[in-house]
Amino acid sequence: MKRIDDIDWAAWSGEVATLLFVVRDGQVLLIRKKRGLGAGKVNAPGGRVEGDETPAQCAVREVQEELLVTPTGLIHHGEHRFQFVDGYRLHVHVFTATGCEGQAGETEEAIPLWTPVDAIPFDEMWADDRLWIPTMLAGGRFDGRWIFDGDRIVDYVLRTDPPTGLPVHAPSGLE
Repeated sequence: MKRIDDIDWAAWSGEVATLLFVVRDGQVLLIRKKRGLGAGKVNAPGGRVEGDETPAQCAVREVQEELLVTPTGLIHHGEHRFQFVDGYRLHVHVFTATGCEGQAGETEEAIPLWTPVDAIPFDEMWADDRLWIPTMLAGGRFDGRWIFDGDRIVDYVLRTDPPTGLPVHAPSGLE
């Protein structure tokens, strides 16, 4: 499976997970992951939905566990469906929060990084992040479907609202 069109997305399912970006005063709260999928990368806090949790409840819990703060003012911006060529599948709900209660602290899972929104370290993040995070930070919505081989995007479709001028579909063989 190397092309978006090779997947029956109507029948596709994956582990449900979340990402939550706290954005306030021109900064975004990111993490350097210490373990798990993407260890060593910069990302937003998040993780897998447990039991009967909603994605929003999961997003709040994960931020509390990873950074010791409670996010406030949640906004759902979109979803991504990640298909890895090794068979792993992840369905991610993405949120922002307008603030948080408490002071972010390091945990066994993550190191907090308050970063200016105009200095996000995309070179240290997943390859797809630079394509949709600007839409999210501008208040837009998105829907992405991605095929990854390890850390590399193989193919994708990204729909944004409002449109960003980014490609809606990238051809196979991306570098």
